[in-house]
Amino acid sequence: MNVSLPVLIALLVVVLIVGAFVLAPRVEVVTEVEIDAPPDRVWSVLGDPRGYRDWNPFILSMEGALTEGATIVNRMKPESGREMSFRPRVLKAEPGRELRWLGRLLVPRIFDGEHYFLLEEHGSGTRLIHGEHFRGMLLWFMDVQRFRSDFERMNAALKARVETGEAAP
Repeated sequence: MNVSLPVLIALLVVVLIVGAFVLAPRVEVVTEVEIDAPPDRVWSVLGDPRGYRDWNPFILSMEGALTEGATIVNRMKPESGREMSFRPRVLKAEPGRELRWLGRLLVPRIFDGEHYFLLEEHGSGTRLIHGEHFRGMLLWFMDVQRFRSDFERMNAALKARVETGEAAP
């Protein structure tokens, strides 16, 4: 079998690209907050896309329906970055329990983020677990832990909105 150098180089490039996709790193960012209100009341704020602009310092606006399979449009402003919009697909929207969506950059495993909110009854209140599973080749070049403070700001604003009706400062 006689294979030319250009064919070998092309084959090597394909193997490296496929390997990079298959071996793409995974990172999770998880935050929690206790909210002095039952899960249904927390959901009434979290599950209202039109209301985000009134209280959320991280996800500045959300358009679309929170129904499984739907595409929503989120405009966000990280504390350490510029404003951006993305179009994730809703994976789960179970009132009073869970909201989950998947956003990705172009094709799978370049940069995927599965964002989630889990509402757990905790005494007379709610424990909100808010996080994101990141996966993709860009994780070799970026630190997604920088989003932790944005998630925590959003948690504080949600808590303030639910407990007092006001947005967090």
